[in-house]
Amino acid sequence: MAKTKKSKEVELTRTASREDHARVFNTLQDMVMHARQNLSRFQWDTLCGGSDSETTLRRNRMALDSLALRQRVLVNVSKIDMQTTLLGEKLKLPVFIAPVGNFLQIADPQGAVAVARGALAAGTTAFISTAAKPSIEEVAKSVDKPLLFQLYVRSDRAWMRGFLDRAKAAGYRAICVTVDRAYYSRRERDIINQYLQRADSGDPRHQASLTWEDAAWIKQHTKLPLILKGIATAEDAELAVKIGADVVYVSNHGGRQIDHGQATIEVLPEVVDAVKGKAEVLWDGGVTRGTDVVKALALGAKAVGVGKLQGWALAAGGEWGVTRMFQLLAQEIHATLGLMGVKSIKELNPSWVRPAMHTGKFGVTCNYPVFDETFGAR
Repeated sequence: MAKTKKSKEVELTRTASREDHARVFNTLQDMVMHARQNLSRFQWDTLCGGSDSETTLRRNRMALDSLALRQRVLVNVSKIDMQTTLLGEKLKLPVFIAPVGNFLQIADPQGAVAVARGALAAGTTAFISTAAKPSIEEVAKSVDKPLLFQLYVRSDRAWMRGFLDRAKAAGYRAICVTVDRAYYSRRERDIINQYLQRADSGDPRHQASLTWEDAAWIKQHTKLPLILKGIATAEDAELAVKIGADVVYVSNHGGRQIDHGQATIEVLPEVVDAVKGKAEVLWDGGVTRGTDVVKALALGAKAVGVGKLQGWALAAGGEWGVTRMFQLLAQEIHATLGLMGVKSIKELNPSWVRPAMHTGKFGVTCNYPVFDETFGAR
């Protein structure tokens, strides 16, 4: 149905209002507080919760907070280089949009279009999930640079062939296969809330039966770079390189899949050692601050993905909120590197971090003290 003049005016007013809000976010805490106000409790839990006891979710945060940054002084840091590359594409900062599924259209009607456009406006890139909406073709048409496609396997190879061909025809420049979701986890907050937002995942036996041969076939079929997301051990990192993966992506689904798993920042060093420079290494796992990004870069990640943080940004300010989120992260990364005495992210290595006592706070928002004082720890 065509939109009436009045409905178009309302939509434009709402869009302008969200843009204005995004522009006044002076800190990530401002942004997250706006997101909390805009989301119902059920929606907030869907975005921020983990599986079962949420032990993996808490470990992601605890492990990051158990690392301290070393600081050198009297270094000329008047100019700092934060640029990196991902499969040959230059990124203005070493942070990208991790693939997030069907939550995006809950946070904003534009869904994946908003996060893709917001990311490119900030000079970085985005992974677009099979489960995201609108269609992968619509998202690709909404931007002027190729994106990265993330595949969930919902049927047999004939189905995969069709979906992969669609992604390639739409201009996606790499295929990311999520490999840590053989089974869909029990996300008890959603179960208790009776707020289940799963998209139609087809026959789950197909995702459960995915093997290394299937991953190799995907690269052979598409002739595109292959990214394997969900690698959490040195053994699997070695196998990923062996079958020709171009990128090994360290992730545990933000603590939303296996419960009582290791924190991703803990397994990052062993994966980097196992890859031996034969593939690029990406990482995600509870990023809420620029310091988290710096720690992961120091331990060998080439770039870092944001999941919950993109959801908060989208809920707070739509497309402009996503761009502002990247701008604020860039400010934090820039200041952190300068205070450490680091002139370029290329200088970072494991010598820049040390084990440290964590602060005793374990929630997903524990890095936002004003938020926790206002809304209570979560």
